[in-house]
Formats: sequence, structure tokens, C-alpha cells
Amino acid sequence: MADKKLEAKKADPKKAAKKSKKPNVFKRLFKYLVACKGELKKITWPSARQTTKNFGIVIAVIVVIGLFIFALDQGLYALLGLVMDTSA
Repeated sequence: MADKKLEAKKADPKKAAKKSKKPNVFKRLFKYLVACKGELKKITWPSARQTTKNFGIVIAVIVVIGLFIFALDQGLYALLGLVMDTSA
């Protein structure tokens, strides 16, 4: 099998060189930037109303979780105080 590949390369070295050669750096960069521009056109931005609503939801969730952690911390602190008082 390796012999067949070697023979193919010897038969047509220009063809083998073209397949392994990468395009120019600037051509690849231009192709990448064109693809980025195409992807940017597909973006849909939220409206101001949606953004405000989502912001309110995030703040509400932060407050609820903060209160839960605060209550849990205070409860565990009180429990630790009971354990420390009874062992002394």
C-alpha cells in the first residue's frame, strides 16, 4: 500500500505538491474575516424592554439566593452557639 503512494508521488510531483500546500496567510485571513462578517449578520439583539425584564429577573434571583444564604448562615451560627454553650 505504501508502495502505491510512493509511486503516485513519483509519477506526478506537481499534483502532490498542490494538495499539501496551504493557501496564502492573507487569503486565509480574508476568508476568515468574510465568514465572521456573515456570522455577525445572523445576530439578533434583544430589545430594551427584554433587556430590562431580564435584568429585573436576575436581580430578583440574586436577592432571593442572598436571603437564603443569609438565613442558612444565621441558623448554622445559632446552632453552633447552642453546641458550644452546652459543652462548656
